[in-house]
Amino acid sequence: MRIFELFLLVGLIVCALSVSFTKKLLTSIIIYMSYSSIMAIIWVILQSPDLAVTEAAVGAGVTSILFFVTLKKIRAIEDGGAENTAVAETVLEGAETLEGAAGEDETPAAEEEKAAEEGGK
Repeated sequence: MRIFELFLLVGLIVCALSVSFTKKLLTSIIIYMSYSSIMAIIWVILQSPDLAVTEAAVGAGVTSILFFVTLKKIRAIEDGGAENTAVAETVLEGAETLEGAAGEDETPAAEEEKAAEEGGK
């Protein structure tokens, strides 16, 4: 068990350092999700299941989804391109689904696109 705890500690440190030095935002979010997942496991080992569930739900779940939707909204994640991996494409699809569920876009870019579409008709 001691080896597993050391492995988790090293993983936690690696995630913390790598998220700081990563240039791509999408990669940073995925590393952040890994960090939160490792923290949830550590909370279970420390016999705090309530904190583990909270860390997993909020840290790895809700916060990461909000980051993905934000990147999609500010167009930091582009649709298509050779750089998209299977994970990135899945994230893009999820962000589009959440964006559609949240309602109509109220961003200035969305309003400009809508005005351009109406002007072209």
